[in-house]
Amino acid sequence: MDRDIELRHLRYFIAVAEELHFGRAAIRLHLAQPPLSQQIRRLEELLGYPLFIRTSRSVRLTQAGEVYLERARRLLLSAQRDLDEARAIAKGEVGSLHLGFVGSAVLTSLPAILRAYRERFPNVELHLNESFSSRVLEGLQSGNLDVGILRDADTADAIHVEPLFSEAFVAVVPAHHPLASRRSITPAALRDEPFIFYPRSAGSRAYEKPLSLCEAHGFRPRIVQEATHWLTILRLVGAGIGVSIAPVCVTQIDSAESVCIPFRGVDVRSQVELAWRADSNRSMIHRFAEVARSVQSTSKQSKSASHK
Repeated sequence: MDRDIELRHLRYFIAVAEELHFGRAAIRLHLAQPPLSQQIRRLEELLGYPLFIRTSRSVRLTQAGEVYLERARRLLLSAQRDLDEARAIAKGEVGSLHLGFVGSAVLTSLPAILRAYRERFPNVELHLNESFSSRVLEGLQSGNLDVGILRDADTADAIHVEPLFSEAFVAVVPAHHPLASRRSITPAALRDEPFIFYPRSAGSRAYEKPLSLCEAHGFRPRIVQEATHWLTILRLVGAGIGVSIAPVCVTQIDSAESVCIPFRGVDVRSQVELAWRADSNRSMIHRFAEVARSVQSTSKQSKSASHK
């Protein structure tokens, strides 16, 4: 399209071509008739050929005008689609979002967050990556991930981290263990037990926080086995290899072979967090954060109402 031809010229031309009457077209466009006639003449000058045959009684398209009408409609539609797409991208409504998350998050509100996000932004492609908090942080720093759901994450340069919710820790013991029948215990009850735990490489804070419950009671757990997934840890506990300390969400995958017991007198809680690069201005990331906060707020209100 000629660089001097503007979208308004196309709109004016299409209106006159469809109405075949300058007065009706002017009313449709909310313009006075003289300026509309001037703009159509200007368009014809830019194109170098007439678009209309005008008489005192009628207005009709020239052969060139009929051809240009189809082209003008196509160009205007394409421009509108481009504008709509640009607006959608600016609003975070289309594109790709790479989300990293810790495995235990799927036992909390993450599925509800993903469902709500897909409903609100169906044209965004979600790419999900499960890993440890430490690796999710690395992905955010490298730019391979856009947003992360972490648990008790370490501090990291240039990463914005905000709490989403917290949950209590519980003891996990074999179903045949003498403690299994207790309604609650203190961490001290686990003093002489072998422990099954995830590796320190998952994240220093995520590793140390549960163990701090034991250290507050004067002992450091003896870890005899490491595993990378809570389902594996629970099954190993059920096999009698040791005990563990887990966020309360793991009770959802507990089996007949293991028992989760609440702690009493413990204030330390596991923190689930939302994270992204602090210098990111992508609307898509902030829209995801808004959805996550909204879902968590609704969940919190629902739980509060159910306890009344």
